[in-house]
Formats: sequence, structure tokens, C-alpha cells
Amino acid sequence: MEEKIFLYYTNDLHSHFENLPQIIGHFNEEKEVRERNGQSYWLIDIGDHVDRSHPIAEAMKGKANVQLLNDAGYHFATLGNNEGITLDHDDLFHLYDQADFELLCANLNSLDGVQPDWLKPVSYATTENGVRIGFIGLTAPFNDFYNLLGWSVANPFSIMEKYLPELAEQADIIVFLSHLGITDDEEIARRYPQIDVIIGGHTHHLFRDGEYIDKTLLTAAGKHGKFVGEVILTWDQEQRKLIRKEAYASSTEKLPKDEKTEQKLIAYQNRANDLLGETVTTLEKPLEFGWFKETFIMKQLVETLKEWTGADCAMLNAGLLLDRFEKGDVTYGDIHRICPHPINPCLVTLQGDELLEVIRASFTKQFTELKLKGFGFRGEIIGRMVFAGASVTTSKLADGQEHVDYVEVNGSPLDMDKHYKVATADTFTFGRLLPEIARAENKQFFMPEFLRDLLADTLRKKVASK
Repeated sequence: MEEKIFLYYTNDLHSHFENLPQIIGHFNEEKEVRERNGQSYWLIDIGDHVDRSHPIAEAMKGKANVQLLNDAGYHFATLGNNEGITLDHDDLFHLYDQADFELLCANLNSLDGVQPDWLKPVSYATTENGVRIGFIGLTAPFNDFYNLLGWSVANPFSIMEKYLPELAEQADIIVFLSHLGITDDEEIARRYPQIDVIIGGHTHHLFRDGEYIDKTLLTAAGKHGKFVGEVILTWDQEQRKLIRKEAYASSTEKLPKDEKTEQKLIAYQNRANDLLGETVTTLEKPLEFGWFKETFIMKQLVETLKEWTGADCAMLNAGLLLDRFEKGDVTYGDIHRICPHPINPCLVTLQGDELLEVIRASFTKQFTELKLKGFGFRGEIIGRMVFAGASVTTSKLADGQEHVDYVEVNGSPLDMDKHYKVATADTFTFGRLLPEIARAENKQFFMPEFLRDLLADTLRKKVASK
């Protein structure tokens, strides 16, 4: 006798609620079929469901996301870095208090030793015919950020080794819910062949038909709910083993929409508008924005960043502001709409020659015109770098590129051997956008404040009085 087992999943939704009605509509259809046929199924989320770039997630600090998961009938979820490091300790501690599903994250620990009641390392589920499935969840160890918020995230490989013996003994099938990213998923598959399925996320990779490393099936459904994932496991009762593993990621574009979810989202948006409707300040005239120029509001924001961090100089990209501020009352909702990014202030120490390379790179067209996706940035393009405490003289070359001719920091020529404290967005500590910042040994992150919190202060203290 063979039993088919179904796992349906989402990963890295990032509060792209425009795709959620299709996802829920599809799940509802699949659930109806499975229940009619007496087949076992589970709904799973792999993290980064919450993204505070959306006003619903911002206003309700992720609680609406959890309720939407409840309403859809999810059974399991793991924690993404957007849940873990964009909420302050108390908000994360209570995020899943009302969850009807189990939150599995075996490597998250509160530094005060008090763990949330909802946090579990592993869980087990049994199919209609008695097949026992063990689930474990892990999240990416961004401890430079987690530690500042009162959490620590243990090494995922050490934690996997701790729990795998128990899972192997207690379960017929082992499923790993991974918010680690594709590289770690592949390495875990190589090291631990006893894992049957890895449902992945974090790096937004898409496996349309699954991928195998040895006998471990890896699957992931991209990002933003544009795809939805399905795993089908076939268990042979006589042989007491899996005889087939399949994984598919399907586009949600033409899936049927669930009308109840659409209505819930409208209600949540109205509530978010009310919660974010408090007036921050009142402007006597509009404030223009521009991604390729130094506007008044961007200059004032960078000045605030420099003062707030105690830096020698500061730099922010103009693409952080997505629209202009109109004359009249400015609400928190306006600030969130214009600066939606979950980006924190950061202070790095750079030697003068490294700072010069950063400044040079920031003036290239390859940098200013880059259509950046990720690293906390939720805008369109990076835009021109705006400075405070640093004065940069440039000239135009024949090919249209801008050449840095001369740099001063606080009125003195840039000293190539001197160390400078440079304030910027934590975006540039990731990847290869500005390598000198990414590999700087001395980094200080400021949390839980976002750049938009500094923008609100700037509007209140430096702009409204002008």
C-alpha cells in the first residue's frame, strides 16, 4: 500500500499581500481535495512573511501577518530574519502569542534566558496511516543584529547535529524548514543525508521542480508570493520507506483569489491607515525629492544621521526617499510610504584610503543607476550619494562618468592614513555594493531604529522650523 503525503508552503512573502488571495485560494482548493480523498497535508511558511515595508506589517508589527496565517490554516512556520531583526525584542517575543500554528526555530535564544512560549525547536506530525514526520526549523545567524535586540542565533550546523539523532529515532520522514539560504541548504544536504526534504528560503531562490543533492530533495518558491510550493511524498507501507519525492513551484498569477482574504486585507489596510495617521509635523511648503541630486530633505537627513551616530561624516543614497512631502500635515503613514525600507543606521570605521574608494565608487553610474533589490532596500534605484561632514569635488569625464577630484572631511583634506567613523545605511554592510564597508572590521549597528525614525526627527526638528 502507498500513501501520498502533501506539504504546501510559502517562503519570503515579505508582506506582498497582493499575491496572498491567490495563494490562499489555491490552498483552499487543495485542502478540499485532500480532505475529500482522506489524504494528509500540512501548510508551512518558511519565514520573512513579515516585512515592515508594508503599512499593514508596520502598523501592527506583524500581528496581522500572523492572523492571516491562522486564517489560512497553516500548521508550521519558521522564523525569517525580517521577523527576527526588524522588530524590537518585546514585539518579537510576543509576535506569535496568538498563533494557531507551531513556530519552529531551533537556534533562536533570548539573551535573558526567558524563551517565548511559542518557540519550539522540532515538532512531529502523523499521517492518516501512521507515518510519523519530524519537522525542524532554523534561521540565519545574523548575530551582529540579533545581539543588539536581546537575542542570539546559534550555529545551524551545531544545532542540526544536536537534534538530528532524536529526529531520526522518532520520525519516519525528516523535513527541514530552512531560512538559511541556498548555500547552507546545499551543505546541510551533503552533510546530513538522513534529511529527506529541505524547504528553503532567505536567498529567494526558485526551484520549479525541486533539486536533489544525493537523496535529499531541496525546494524553494522564490519570493513575494509570485510562486507557491508543493511537496508530494509517497510512502510505501510494506517497505516502510519513502519511494518517491516530488517538488513543484507554481506561479500564482492566474490562481483563483480567495474573496475572504481580499476583504480581510482591505480591513487591515484601513486599520493601518488609522494607526499610522498621527501627525508628526506640519510643513509650510512641499519638500522635493530626486534620486540624482542633493535635495534639502536628504541633506538634512544625512546631517541628522551624522549627529545622531557621532560620526566624522555620513553618507546616504538619495534613492531612499521615494516621493516628495506635500505641504501641510505629515503623518507617520506619509513617512513610511516615502521611506519604507527596514534599514538601520550603521557606523563603520574606515581608513582614509578606504573612504576614498567608497566615495569614488558611489559616484559611478554603475552604482547610482543600480536597480537594487534586497539588503533591506525597498526602492527603485540607489541614486546619488549625499554627504554630511564630507565635501567632495568632482569633474565630468568624456564618457559621462563623474570623477572624484578632491575630498575634505570637516574642513581638512582627506588623510589617507587616518581612521574615520563613517555613518551610513546598513544596506552597504552586505554584499559587494561598497566592498570597503562590507569588509570593515569595526561596525556598529543601531537598533531597533530605522532610518525613517531619523527622518521623522529630521522633519520635526530641522524642517518644520525652517
